Amino acid sequence: MANITVSLPDDVYRRARIRAAEQNTSVSKMVRQFLTEVGTAETDFERRRRLQDQVLAAIPAFSARERLTREQVHDRAVR
Repeated sequence: MANITVSLPDDVYRRARIRAAEQNTSVSKMVRQFLTEVGTAETDFERRRRLQDQVLAAIPAFSARERLTREQVHDRAVR
C-alpha cells in the first residue's frame, strides 16, 4: 500500500478530525475511502464508451445483401 502526504490548513484538519471522531473513524480512513471512490468511479470516457457500445449493440448488423436493387431504387412514384 502506498503512503501519501497531504498538506491542509490547520482549521480544515481540525474540522476533519472532529468529523472523523463523530463517525468513530480516522482522518486517514476517511481520505482512503474518498480516494478509493475517486479511483474506482467510472470516468467520463468509460461512461461514453459503455453507452456507445450499448447503442452499437442495439443496431442490427448491416448487410449489403439486403440493399435495394437498382430497379427498386428508381421505381418510385413521381409527384
